[in-house]
Amino acid sequence: MSPRQSHILEEIKRYCAYSERCVQDVKNKLKSWRLEEHVIADIIGELEKENFINEERYAKLYAVGKLRNNKWGINKIIYNLQQKGIPELYIQIGISSIDNDEYINVLKSVLNSKKIDEKDEWKKNNKLVNYAAQKGFQPELVWKVIKGEI
Repeated sequence: MSPRQSHILEEIKRYCAYSERCVQDVKNKLKSWRLEEHVIADIIGELEKENFINEERYAKLYAVGKLRNNKWGINKIIYNLQQKGIPELYIQIGISSIDNDEYINVLKSVLNSKKIDEKDEWKKNNKLVNYAAQKGFQPELVWKVIKGEI
């Protein structure tokens, strides 16, 4: 590895140490530095070897973090992980790391936080389901929570 590549590797290690990153995040950063593809591949290989980037670990932390901090449902989390190029196996591992009781509690808090001025109960509930679906929650689960089945 050339001295320039060693310097770039150290810079990108700091970038990865600051916050959990996926391969796509690192590739985008390295491309913004106008590096050649073979150099990017070498650096990513080195980062994976030294465990600075790990897609499985990233998927777990991303899923739990987006649920807790952004109040996202599973559908939105899955979609965003797919957009980042995370393999399906790791996405499923990340989703399975979400505690079911915590997920239901977050959904309930999302529903309780939404204020809807609607007299008709059916229309109000439909608006709640649509709102929760935009946040990535499964509509059938939202209906169960609204009806008090969960």
